[in-house]
Amino acid sequence: MNRGLLFCGLALTGWLWAGCAWGQTMPSTQPELRRSETPEQHEARMAWWRQARFGMFIHWGVYSVPAGTYDGKQIPGIGEWIMNNGRIPVARYAEYAEQFNPTKFDADQWVQIAQAAGMKYMVITAKHHDGFAMFHTKVDGYNIYDATPFKRDPLAELAAACQRLGMKLGFYYSQCQDWHHPGAEALKGGHWDKAQDGDFDEYLNDVAIGQVKELLTNYGPVSVLWFDTPTKLMTPQRAAEFLPLLDLQPQIIVNNRLGGGFEGDTETPEQRIPPQGYPGRDWETCMTINDTWGYKSYDTNFKSTETLLHNLVDIASKGGNYLLNVGPTSEGTIPQPEVDRIKAIGAWLKINGESIYGSGPTAFGSEAGNFDPVKKDRSGKPAWVAAWDWRCTTKPGKLFIHLFKWPGEKFELSGVKGTVSKAYMLADPQQSGLAMQQSGDQVSVTLPATAPDEMDSVLVLEEK
Repeated sequence: MNRGLLFCGLALTGWLWAGCAWGQTMPSTQPELRRSETPEQHEARMAWWRQARFGMFIHWGVYSVPAGTYDGKQIPGIGEWIMNNGRIPVARYAEYAEQFNPTKFDADQWVQIAQAAGMKYMVITAKHHDGFAMFHTKVDGYNIYDATPFKRDPLAELAAACQRLGMKLGFYYSQCQDWHHPGAEALKGGHWDKAQDGDFDEYLNDVAIGQVKELLTNYGPVSVLWFDTPTKLMTPQRAAEFLPLLDLQPQIIVNNRLGGGFEGDTETPEQRIPPQGYPGRDWETCMTINDTWGYKSYDTNFKSTETLLHNLVDIASKGGNYLLNVGPTSEGTIPQPEVDRIKAIGAWLKINGESIYGSGPTAFGSEAGNFDPVKKDRSGKPAWVAAWDWRCTTKPGKLFIHLFKWPGEKFELSGVKGTVSKAYMLADPQQSGLAMQQSGDQVSVTLPATAPDEMDSVLVLEEK
Protein backbone atom coordinates (compact mmCIF):
# COMPACT_ATOMS: atom_id res chain seq x y z
CA MET A 1 0.00 0.00 0.00
CA ASN A 2 1.12 3.53 -0.72
CA ARG A 3 2.52 4.98 2.53
CA GLY A 4 0.90 8.34 1.88
CA LEU A 5 -2.53 6.79 1.35
CA LEU A 6 -2.06 4.69 4.49
CA PHE A 7 -1.21 7.79 6.50
CA CYS A 8 -4.25 9.63 5.16
CA GLY A 9 -6.45 6.71 6.04
CA LEU A 10 -5.12 6.48 9.58
CA ALA A 11 -5.25 10.23 10.08
CA LEU A 12 -8.60 10.84 8.33
CA THR A 13 -10.32 12.33 11.38
CA GLY A 14 -7.47 14.75 11.91
CA TRP A 15 -7.48 15.78 8.27
CA LEU A 16 -11.21 16.50 8.32
CA TRP A 17 -10.86 18.53 11.51
CA ALA A 18 -7.88 20.38 10.13
CA GLY A 19 -9.79 21.11 6.97
CA CYS A 20 -12.59 22.67 8.98
CA ALA A 21 -10.14 24.63 11.12
CA TRP A 22 -8.11 25.97 8.21
CA GLY A 23 -10.90 26.38 5.65
CA GLN A 24 -9.58 23.49 3.55
CA THR A 25 -11.50 20.59 1.99
CA MET A 26 -10.50 17.04 1.23
CA PRO A 27 -10.00 16.28 -2.49
CA SER A 28 -12.92 14.40 -4.01
CA THR A 29 -12.35 10.86 -5.24
CA GLN A 30 -15.24 11.18 -7.70
CA PRO A 31 -14.48 12.56 -11.18
CA GLU A 32 -16.33 15.60 -12.42
CA LEU A 33 -19.03 14.31 -14.80
CA ARG A 34 -20.25 17.63 -16.13
CA ARG A 35 -19.19 19.52 -19.22
CA SER A 36 -17.37 22.76 -18.66
CA GLU A 37 -19.65 25.46 -20.05
CA THR A 38 -21.64 28.45 -18.91
CA PRO A 39 -25.45 28.36 -18.74
CA GLU A 40 -25.50 30.64 -21.78
CA GLN A 41 -23.27 28.26 -23.74
CA HIS A 42 -25.51 25.35 -22.78
CA GLU A 43 -28.62 27.19 -23.96
CA ALA A 44 -26.94 28.00 -27.28
CA ARG A 45 -25.84 24.39 -27.74
CA MET A 46 -29.36 23.08 -27.16
CA ALA A 47 -31.13 25.68 -29.30
CA TRP A 48 -31.39 23.72 -32.58
CA TRP A 49 -32.53 20.56 -30.78
CA ARG A 50 -35.34 22.38 -29.00
CA GLN A 51 -36.41 23.88 -32.31
CA ALA A 52 -36.40 20.49 -34.07
CA ARG A 53 -38.98 18.59 -31.97
CA PHE A 54 -39.03 15.62 -34.42
CA GLY A 55 -36.23 13.22 -35.38
CA MET A 56 -35.65 9.85 -37.03
CA PHE A 57 -34.14 6.95 -35.07
CA ILE A 58 -32.62 4.23 -37.28
CA HIS A 59 -31.93 0.74 -35.92
CA TRP A 60 -30.00 -1.01 -38.66
CA GLY A 61 -27.51 -3.81 -38.38
CA VAL A 62 -26.62 -7.37 -39.24
CA TYR A 63 -29.68 -8.48 -37.23
CA SER A 64 -31.73 -7.45 -40.24
CA VAL A 65 -30.44 -10.60 -41.98
CA PRO A 66 -32.17 -13.15 -39.72
CA ALA A 67 -35.03 -10.63 -39.41
CA GLY A 68 -36.43 -12.28 -36.30
CA THR A 69 -35.96 -15.96 -37.28
CA TYR A 70 -33.16 -18.30 -36.14
CA ASP A 71 -32.83 -21.96 -37.11
CA GLY A 72 -36.30 -21.89 -38.61
CA LYS A 73 -37.94 -20.52 -35.46
CA GLN A 74 -39.39 -17.09 -34.87
CA ILE A 75 -37.55 -15.68 -31.87
CA PRO A 76 -39.72 -13.66 -29.48
CA GLY A 77 -38.73 -10.11 -28.65
CA ILE A 78 -37.39 -7.15 -30.57
CA GLY A 79 -35.44 -7.77 -33.75
CA GLU A 80 -32.05 -6.37 -32.74
CA TRP A 81 -32.03 -8.60 -29.61
CA ILE A 82 -32.23 -11.86 -31.58
CA MET A 83 -28.65 -12.83 -30.71
CA ASN A 84 -29.42 -12.54 -27.00
CA ASN A 85 -32.99 -13.85 -27.02
CA GLY A 86 -32.02 -16.77 -29.24
CA ARG A 87 -28.77 -17.42 -27.34
CA ILE A 88 -26.97 -17.54 -30.66
CA PRO A 89 -23.25 -18.41 -30.33
CA VAL A 90 -20.83 -15.63 -31.18
CA ALA A 91 -19.29 -17.44 -34.16
CA ARG A 92 -22.69 -18.50 -35.51
CA TYR A 93 -24.12 -15.00 -35.32
CA ALA A 94 -21.03 -13.57 -37.01
CA GLU A 95 -21.83 -15.69 -40.06
CA TYR A 96 -24.80 -13.43 -40.76
CA ALA A 97 -22.32 -10.74 -41.75
CA GLU A 98 -21.37 -12.82 -44.78
CA GLN A 99 -24.98 -12.50 -46.00
CA PHE A 100 -25.29 -8.78 -45.25
CA ASN A 101 -25.11 -6.94 -48.57
CA PRO A 102 -27.47 -3.91 -48.51
CA THR A 103 -26.95 -2.87 -52.12
CA LYS A 104 -30.22 -0.91 -52.18
CA PHE A 105 -28.97 1.48 -49.50
CA ASP A 106 -29.16 5.08 -50.72
CA ALA A 107 -28.08 7.68 -48.17
CA ASP A 108 -29.62 10.58 -50.06
CA GLN A 109 -32.94 8.75 -50.26
CA TRP A 110 -32.96 8.12 -46.51
CA VAL A 111 -32.31 11.78 -45.77
CA GLN A 112 -35.00 12.82 -48.23
CA ILE A 113 -37.49 10.45 -46.57
CA ALA A 114 -36.72 12.03 -43.21
CA GLN A 115 -37.10 15.51 -44.65
CA ALA A 116 -40.40 14.61 -46.30
CA ALA A 117 -41.55 13.45 -42.85
CA GLY A 118 -40.67 16.85 -41.38
CA MET A 119 -37.87 15.37 -39.28
CA LYS A 120 -34.96 17.65 -38.43
CA TYR A 121 -32.31 15.16 -37.29
CA MET A 122 -31.36 11.51 -37.66
CA VAL A 123 -29.74 9.15 -35.13
CA ILE A 124 -28.42 5.84 -36.46
CA THR A 125 -27.01 2.78 -34.69
CA ALA A 126 -23.24 2.87 -35.18
CA LYS A 127 -22.90 -0.22 -32.97
CA HIS A 128 -25.74 -1.97 -31.20
CA HIS A 129 -25.57 -4.65 -28.52
CA ASP A 130 -24.58 -7.33 -31.02
CA GLY A 131 -21.19 -5.63 -31.30
CA PHE A 132 -21.29 -5.25 -35.07
CA ALA A 133 -20.00 -1.86 -36.23
CA MET A 134 -21.99 -0.24 -39.02
CA PHE A 135 -18.98 1.83 -40.05
CA HIS A 136 -15.40 1.21 -41.19
CA THR A 137 -13.75 1.04 -37.79
CA LYS A 138 -10.03 0.38 -37.54
CA VAL A 139 -10.46 -1.08 -34.05
CA ASP A 140 -11.19 -4.57 -35.40
CA GLY A 141 -12.56 -6.32 -38.45
CA TYR A 142 -16.08 -6.96 -37.15
CA ASN A 143 -17.69 -4.21 -39.18
CA ILE A 144 -19.75 -3.67 -42.31
CA TYR A 145 -16.78 -2.71 -44.45
CA ASP A 146 -14.43 -5.59 -43.59
CA ALA A 147 -16.80 -8.43 -42.68
CA THR A 148 -19.50 -8.19 -45.38
CA PRO A 149 -19.71 -8.31 -49.17
CA PHE A 150 -20.93 -4.68 -49.07
CA LYS A 151 -17.45 -3.13 -48.66
CA ARG A 152 -18.87 0.34 -48.06
CA ASP A 153 -19.19 2.62 -45.05
CA PRO A 154 -22.88 3.62 -44.84
CA LEU A 155 -22.26 6.05 -41.98
CA ALA A 156 -19.74 7.95 -44.09
CA GLU A 157 -22.26 8.08 -46.94
CA LEU A 158 -25.05 9.17 -44.60
CA ALA A 159 -22.84 11.84 -43.03
CA ALA A 160 -22.04 13.23 -46.48
CA ALA A 161 -25.70 13.20 -47.49
CA CYS A 162 -26.75 14.95 -44.28
CA GLN A 163 -24.19 17.70 -44.81
CA ARG A 164 -25.19 18.07 -48.44
CA LEU A 165 -28.94 18.16 -47.77
CA GLY A 166 -28.94 20.09 -44.50
CA MET A 167 -29.85 17.39 -41.96
CA LYS A 168 -28.43 17.02 -38.45
CA LEU A 169 -26.83 13.62 -37.83
CA GLY A 170 -26.31 11.66 -34.62
CA PHE A 171 -24.81 8.31 -33.71
CA TYR A 172 -26.15 5.65 -31.32
CA TYR A 173 -23.44 3.62 -29.60
CA SER A 174 -23.84 0.70 -27.16
CA GLN A 175 -20.92 1.31 -24.82
CA CYS A 176 -21.52 -1.25 -22.03
CA GLN A 177 -23.44 -4.06 -23.65
CA ASP A 178 -21.73 -5.95 -26.47
CA TRP A 179 -22.39 -9.64 -27.06
CA HIS A 180 -19.51 -10.14 -29.49
CA HIS A 181 -16.41 -8.62 -27.88
CA PRO A 182 -14.94 -10.37 -24.81
CA GLY A 183 -15.45 -8.65 -21.50
CA ALA A 184 -18.47 -6.55 -22.36
CA GLU A 185 -21.81 -6.84 -20.62
CA ALA A 186 -24.74 -9.03 -21.63
CA LEU A 187 -28.00 -8.23 -19.89
CA LYS A 188 -31.01 -10.55 -19.59
CA GLY A 189 -29.21 -13.64 -18.34
CA GLY A 190 -25.55 -12.81 -18.77
CA HIS A 191 -23.04 -14.48 -21.08
CA TRP A 192 -24.05 -17.69 -22.83
CA ASP A 193 -20.84 -18.28 -24.81
CA LYS A 194 -17.31 -18.56 -23.38
CA ALA A 195 -16.16 -16.36 -26.25
CA GLN A 196 -17.88 -13.47 -24.47
CA ASP A 197 -15.87 -13.80 -21.27
CA GLY A 198 -13.10 -11.32 -20.58
CA ASP A 199 -12.15 -8.10 -18.84
CA PHE A 200 -14.55 -5.13 -19.00
CA ASP A 201 -11.78 -2.54 -18.81
CA GLU A 202 -9.96 -4.17 -21.70
CA TYR A 203 -13.16 -4.04 -23.72
CA LEU A 204 -13.66 -0.35 -22.92
CA ASN A 205 -10.07 0.56 -23.75
CA ASP A 206 -9.64 -1.71 -26.77
CA VAL A 207 -13.07 -1.30 -28.40
CA ALA A 208 -15.59 1.19 -27.05
CA ILE A 209 -13.46 4.25 -26.38
CA GLY A 210 -11.55 3.82 -29.64
CA GLN A 211 -14.71 3.45 -31.71
CA VAL A 212 -16.41 6.46 -30.13
CA LYS A 213 -13.27 8.47 -30.89
CA GLU A 214 -13.47 7.35 -34.53
CA LEU A 215 -17.13 8.36 -34.76
CA LEU A 216 -16.42 11.81 -33.37
CA THR A 217 -13.34 12.30 -35.55
CA ASN A 218 -13.95 10.83 -38.99
CA TYR A 219 -17.54 11.75 -39.91
CA GLY A 220 -17.73 15.53 -39.93
CA PRO A 221 -20.18 17.36 -37.65
CA VAL A 222 -21.93 14.99 -35.24
CA SER A 223 -24.92 16.61 -33.57
CA VAL A 224 -26.03 13.85 -31.16
CA LEU A 225 -24.30 11.01 -29.30
CA TRP A 226 -26.84 8.47 -28.05
CA PHE A 227 -25.45 5.97 -25.53
CA ASP A 228 -27.51 3.00 -24.31
CA THR A 229 -27.99 0.40 -21.55
CA PRO A 230 -25.55 1.61 -18.91
CA THR A 231 -24.77 -1.05 -16.30
CA LYS A 232 -23.28 -1.08 -12.81
CA LEU A 233 -19.86 -1.72 -14.32
CA MET A 234 -19.93 1.80 -15.78
CA THR A 235 -18.53 3.49 -12.69
CA PRO A 236 -17.95 7.26 -12.54
CA GLN A 237 -14.25 6.63 -13.20
CA ARG A 238 -14.99 4.58 -16.31
CA ALA A 239 -17.60 7.05 -17.56
CA ALA A 240 -15.09 9.86 -17.12
CA GLU A 241 -12.83 8.20 -19.71
CA PHE A 242 -15.40 8.98 -22.41
CA LEU A 243 -15.88 12.63 -21.57
CA PRO A 244 -12.66 14.05 -23.12
CA LEU A 245 -13.88 12.63 -26.43
CA LEU A 246 -16.77 15.09 -26.38
CA ASP A 247 -14.25 17.89 -26.92
CA LEU A 248 -13.84 16.52 -30.45
CA GLN A 249 -17.40 17.76 -31.12
CA PRO A 250 -17.89 20.73 -28.75
CA GLN A 251 -21.49 21.34 -29.87
CA ILE A 252 -22.63 17.73 -29.56
CA ILE A 253 -25.72 16.85 -27.52
CA VAL A 254 -25.36 13.72 -25.35
CA ASN A 255 -28.14 11.70 -23.75
CA ASN A 256 -28.32 10.40 -20.18
CA ARG A 257 -27.41 6.75 -20.82
CA LEU A 258 -23.62 6.71 -20.52
CA GLY A 259 -23.81 5.65 -16.88
CA GLY A 260 -21.66 6.32 -13.86
CA GLY A 261 -23.76 9.30 -12.82
CA PHE A 262 -23.34 11.29 -16.04
CA GLU A 263 -26.61 13.18 -16.47
CA GLY A 264 -26.08 14.22 -20.07
CA ASP A 265 -28.24 16.79 -21.80
CA THR A 266 -31.49 14.86 -22.28
CA GLU A 267 -33.78 12.44 -20.51
CA THR A 268 -34.75 9.47 -22.71
CA PRO A 269 -38.10 7.84 -21.87
CA GLU A 270 -38.47 4.79 -24.11
CA GLN A 271 -41.73 3.60 -25.68
CA ARG A 272 -43.72 5.91 -23.40
CA ILE A 273 -44.66 9.53 -23.00
CA PRO A 274 -44.22 10.83 -19.44
CA PRO A 275 -47.54 12.21 -18.15
CA GLN A 276 -46.17 15.66 -17.42
CA GLY A 277 -42.85 15.65 -19.24
CA TYR A 278 -39.69 16.67 -17.37
CA PRO A 279 -40.22 20.30 -16.33
CA GLY A 280 -36.92 22.16 -16.44
CA ARG A 281 -35.13 19.33 -18.24
CA ASP A 282 -34.72 18.60 -21.95
CA TRP A 283 -36.17 15.23 -22.91
CA GLU A 284 -36.90 13.00 -25.86
CA THR A 285 -39.27 10.05 -26.19
CA CYS A 286 -37.91 7.33 -28.47
CA MET A 287 -40.51 5.00 -29.89
CA THR A 288 -41.04 2.31 -32.51
CA ILE A 289 -43.55 2.50 -35.36
CA ASN A 290 -44.43 -1.18 -34.89
CA ASP A 291 -43.29 -3.46 -32.03
CA THR A 292 -39.59 -3.70 -32.87
CA TRP A 293 -36.59 -1.42 -33.36
CA GLY A 294 -34.52 -3.65 -35.64
CA TYR A 295 -36.23 -5.20 -38.67
CA LYS A 296 -38.42 -8.27 -38.17
CA SER A 297 -40.01 -9.56 -41.35
CA TYR A 298 -43.24 -10.65 -39.63
CA ASP A 299 -43.85 -7.63 -37.38
CA THR A 300 -46.66 -5.81 -39.15
CA ASN A 301 -48.27 -4.32 -36.04
CA PHE A 302 -47.81 -0.76 -37.23
CA LYS A 303 -49.23 2.14 -35.26
CA SER A 304 -51.67 4.27 -37.22
CA THR A 305 -50.57 7.61 -38.63
CA GLU A 306 -53.10 9.27 -36.34
CA THR A 307 -51.57 7.65 -33.26
CA LEU A 308 -48.05 8.66 -34.30
CA LEU A 309 -49.14 12.24 -34.99
CA HIS A 310 -50.98 12.51 -31.69
CA ASN A 311 -47.86 11.22 -29.95
CA LEU A 312 -45.78 13.94 -31.61
CA VAL A 313 -48.21 16.65 -30.53
CA ASP A 314 -48.59 15.21 -27.03
CA ILE A 315 -44.80 15.19 -26.60
CA ALA A 316 -44.38 18.72 -27.94
CA SER A 317 -47.16 19.93 -25.63
CA LYS A 318 -45.05 18.70 -22.71
CA GLY A 319 -41.83 20.28 -23.95
CA GLY A 320 -40.17 17.21 -25.44
CA ASN A 321 -38.86 15.79 -28.71
CA TYR A 322 -40.10 12.70 -30.58
CA LEU A 323 -37.42 10.34 -31.89
CA LEU A 324 -39.42 7.94 -34.06
CA ASN A 325 -37.71 4.75 -35.21
CA VAL A 326 -37.49 3.03 -38.58
CA GLY A 327 -35.95 -0.43 -39.03
CA PRO A 328 -34.38 -0.89 -42.49
CA THR A 329 -34.12 -4.29 -44.14
CA SER A 330 -30.93 -6.19 -44.93
CA GLU A 331 -31.21 -4.84 -48.48
CA GLY A 332 -30.93 -1.29 -47.17
CA THR A 333 -34.49 -0.08 -47.63
CA ILE A 334 -36.88 1.43 -45.10
CA PRO A 335 -40.10 -0.63 -45.04
CA GLN A 336 -42.83 1.06 -47.06
CA PRO A 337 -45.49 1.02 -44.30
CA GLU A 338 -43.07 3.04 -42.15
CA VAL A 339 -42.31 5.45 -44.99
CA ASP A 340 -46.01 5.96 -45.70
CA ARG A 341 -46.80 6.83 -42.09
CA ILE A 342 -44.00 9.28 -41.47
CA LYS A 343 -44.56 11.00 -44.83
CA ALA A 344 -48.20 11.51 -43.87
CA ILE A 345 -47.00 13.23 -40.71
CA GLY A 346 -44.75 15.36 -42.90
CA ALA A 347 -47.72 16.42 -45.02
CA TRP A 348 -49.51 17.56 -41.86
CA LEU A 349 -46.41 19.42 -40.68
CA LYS A 350 -46.14 21.34 -43.95
CA ILE A 351 -49.43 22.99 -43.02
CA ASN A 352 -49.23 22.97 -39.25
CA GLY A 353 -45.51 22.93 -38.51
CA GLU A 354 -45.57 26.35 -36.87
CA SER A 355 -47.40 24.75 -33.96
CA ILE A 356 -44.64 22.15 -33.43
CA TYR A 357 -41.21 23.43 -34.41
CA GLY A 358 -39.71 25.56 -31.67
CA SER A 359 -42.94 25.39 -29.69
CA GLY A 360 -43.18 25.53 -25.92
CA PRO A 361 -45.29 23.41 -23.58
CA THR A 362 -48.97 23.87 -22.84
CA ALA A 363 -50.31 26.87 -20.97
CA PHE A 364 -52.84 24.59 -19.28
CA GLY A 365 -52.07 20.92 -18.52
CA SER A 366 -55.26 19.21 -17.42
CA GLU A 367 -56.20 18.49 -21.05
CA ALA A 368 -53.56 15.71 -21.15
CA GLY A 369 -55.33 13.61 -18.52
CA ASN A 370 -55.12 12.92 -14.82
CA PHE A 371 -53.86 10.47 -12.22
CA ASP A 372 -56.39 7.84 -11.22
CA PRO A 373 -57.26 8.08 -7.50
CA VAL A 374 -57.60 4.30 -7.22
CA LYS A 375 -55.66 2.47 -9.93
CA LYS A 376 -51.89 2.00 -9.60
CA ASP A 377 -49.16 1.59 -12.21
CA ARG A 378 -46.41 -1.06 -12.12
CA SER A 379 -44.39 0.95 -9.62
CA GLY A 380 -47.34 1.29 -7.27
CA LYS A 381 -47.91 4.96 -8.03
CA PRO A 382 -51.26 6.38 -9.19
CA ALA A 383 -51.92 5.31 -12.78
CA TRP A 384 -52.01 8.01 -15.45
CA VAL A 385 -55.21 8.14 -17.49
CA ALA A 386 -54.58 10.08 -20.68
CA ALA A 387 -57.27 12.14 -22.38
CA TRP A 388 -57.15 12.60 -26.13
CA ASP A 389 -59.58 15.40 -26.99
CA TRP A 390 -57.04 18.19 -27.47
CA ARG A 391 -53.56 19.48 -26.70
CA CYS A 392 -51.91 22.89 -26.54
CA THR A 393 -48.50 24.07 -27.71
CA THR A 394 -47.30 27.64 -27.35
CA LYS A 395 -45.17 30.41 -28.75
CA PRO A 396 -44.88 33.98 -27.49
CA GLY A 397 -48.27 35.59 -28.05
CA LYS A 398 -49.86 32.43 -29.48
CA LEU A 399 -51.75 29.42 -28.20
CA PHE A 400 -52.01 26.48 -30.61
CA ILE A 401 -55.03 24.34 -29.73
CA HIS A 402 -54.73 20.90 -31.34
CA LEU A 403 -58.24 19.54 -31.75
CA PHE A 404 -57.96 15.76 -31.98
CA LYS A 405 -61.71 15.40 -31.61
CA TRP A 406 -63.75 18.01 -33.45
CA PRO A 407 -65.96 19.64 -30.78
CA GLY A 408 -68.62 20.79 -33.21
CA GLU A 409 -69.87 24.34 -33.51
CA LYS A 410 -67.89 25.86 -30.66
CA PHE A 411 -64.71 25.32 -28.71
CA GLU A 412 -64.75 26.64 -25.17
CA LEU A 413 -61.60 27.13 -23.14
CA SER A 414 -61.07 28.21 -19.56
CA GLY A 415 -57.94 29.32 -17.78
CA VAL A 416 -56.71 31.72 -20.48
CA LYS A 417 -54.39 34.19 -18.78
CA GLY A 418 -54.09 36.80 -21.55
CA THR A 419 -56.51 38.68 -23.75
CA VAL A 420 -57.22 36.91 -27.04
CA SER A 421 -57.24 39.33 -29.95
CA LYS A 422 -57.78 36.90 -32.83
CA ALA A 423 -58.75 33.28 -33.49
CA TYR A 424 -58.22 31.36 -36.74
CA MET A 425 -57.43 27.91 -38.07
CA LEU A 426 -53.76 27.35 -38.83
CA ALA A 427 -54.73 25.51 -42.03
CA ASP A 428 -56.37 28.70 -43.33
CA PRO A 429 -53.71 30.56 -45.36
CA GLN A 430 -55.81 33.74 -45.16
CA GLN A 431 -55.97 33.49 -41.36
CA SER A 432 -59.64 34.49 -41.56
CA GLY A 433 -60.76 35.53 -38.12
CA LEU A 434 -63.26 33.30 -36.36
CA ALA A 435 -66.04 34.76 -34.22
CA MET A 436 -65.07 34.59 -30.56
CA GLN A 437 -66.00 35.89 -27.14
CA GLN A 438 -63.95 36.25 -23.99
CA SER A 439 -65.16 36.77 -20.47
CA GLY A 440 -62.34 36.86 -17.98
CA ASP A 441 -60.32 33.69 -18.49
CA GLN A 442 -63.14 32.04 -20.49
CA VAL A 443 -62.90 31.99 -24.31
CA SER A 444 -65.50 30.67 -26.75
CA VAL A 445 -64.67 30.31 -30.46
CA THR A 446 -67.15 29.57 -33.25
CA LEU A 447 -65.52 26.91 -35.42
CA PRO A 448 -65.87 26.10 -39.14
CA ALA A 449 -68.63 23.67 -40.07
CA THR A 450 -66.13 20.85 -40.69
CA ALA A 451 -62.71 19.96 -39.32
CA PRO A 452 -59.82 21.08 -41.57
CA ASP A 453 -57.96 17.86 -40.72
CA GLU A 454 -59.36 14.53 -39.54
CA MET A 455 -56.35 13.78 -37.33
CA ASP A 456 -55.58 17.17 -35.80
CA SER A 457 -57.04 20.60 -36.64
CA VAL A 458 -55.04 23.45 -35.11
CA LEU A 459 -56.87 26.47 -33.73
CA VAL A 460 -54.66 29.53 -33.17
CA LEU A 461 -55.44 32.02 -30.45
CA GLU A 462 -53.39 35.20 -30.68
CA GLU A 463 -52.94 37.08 -27.44
CA LYS A 464 -52.29 40.77 -26.96
